[in-house]
Amino acid sequence: MTEQSTERSARSARKVREGIVVSNAMDKTVVVSITDRVRHAKYGKFVLRSKRLYAHDESNDVNVGDRVRVMETRPLSKNKRWRVVDVLERAK
Repeated sequence: MTEQSTERSARSARKVREGIVVSNAMDKTVVVSITDRVRHAKYGKFVLRSKRLYAHDESNDVNVGDRVRVMETRPLSKNKRWRVVDVLERAK
């Protein structure tokens, strides 16, 4: 029982982010742009910060413009440390 509970807590500790797919040119890999609103340390103004994450897409069914949820995982390649969990909204 304790083994299962520690496994669940470790799984829930993984980071989960939502973003927009900006590229799917690679095989089984997509690039997801994550945008966060961060308060500037000195001036207090909210600033948009964005990151580009390489995520694993096993089924190759995600297209550019889709809104997806990605979860942190073990390193899969030099740059890939995330995997696509589900598609929240398809591109129009």
